[in-house]
Parts: sequence; structure tokens; C-alpha cells
Amino acid sequence: MSPRPPTLRENRRYILVRVEPAGTAIDPKELYYTISDAVTFLWGDAAAGVITQAVVAAENGHVIIRCLRGTEKELALALSTVTACRDVRLALRIVAASGTIESLRERIRAAKPVTEPLTEPATGSAGTGCAEPGECVFAKKPFLLVYCNGQKVDVIEKGFKNAHRLFLTRSDLENS
Repeated sequence: MSPRPPTLRENRRYILVRVEPAGTAIDPKELYYTISDAVTFLWGDAAAGVITQAVVAAENGHVIIRCLRGTEKELALALSTVTACRDVRLALRIVAASGTIESLRERIRAAKPVTEPLTEPATGSAGTGCAEPGECVFAKKPFLLVYCNGQKVDVIEKGFKNAHRLFLTRSDLENS
């Protein structure tokens, strides 16, 4: 069977989604089922069949999701309702939509990796309680800065056992 010519193929769009909190490990298959449930719950079976969503790739804290052209808004609304995948609480934030996967992968490469510790200077003189870049003290406990985006700061408690993840703001760190 020969491939369809380009004029007969379905036009698809790809949506780039950032997974929050940063560093959350997700299984693409489980995320597909979660998104499928969200689309079906919000729009019904008939619309879910038209949207035909699929998780194409999950890399570096981002996910690329495919849908049929013209249904991006419906899929985006359904993605905003996702609050958990299995027992892991998460939020899906839409970054961009495109007609090609490669352009979205370029955006992922351009973004700062979210799984590495923060490397921007966070000095103690600003009142953040940071001893060195990538570290801070909150409630008299040392924490490792994982992700910093504007006023939002994600930190992980230093240590091996019972390491807690906190989602703070810069003002929380300044007040501690």
C-alpha cells in the first residue's frame, strides 16, 4: 500500500506542555490515559474521537501532545483540568502549539533544564538566606533550589531520608 499524498493526509497540530512541579517523572502511557479521560469527561466521546489526542514525547520536563488541526483549543481546555496522573499530583501548563514536532523540540532545547539545580546566582545579600548558588535555608533547614521562575521557587530538602519538596515564593524565602 502506497502512502497517501500530502493533500489527502490529516493535518495535525502539536502542543508543547510543561509539567509542574519541575522534575516530576511521568510515564507517557499513563499520561495518555489521564489526558484521554480528561478530554472524554469534558467534551464527551464523540468530540474525543475527533480530537484524537496522543502523547508523542515526554522529555526534560515537557510533553508533546498531538491532536487534529482545529481542535487545539478543546485539547488545551482539557489539559488545564488535569490535576494528577495516577497518584502523582501535577499541572500541565501549555507553552506553545505548532505544526511540527521539530520546532517544539527546539523550544525544549532552548529552555533551561528543570531537573538540574538552579544555577542563577541567589545571594544571601538579597535576604533569601542562600549560602551559595542553588542552596537556601527555610525554617532553619537547608534546601536545594530546583527551579526558579519569577516569583515561584521550588526547593527540595537536603538529605536522604524524608526529603520534602516545597513550592515557595521569593517573599517566603526573604521572610525566613
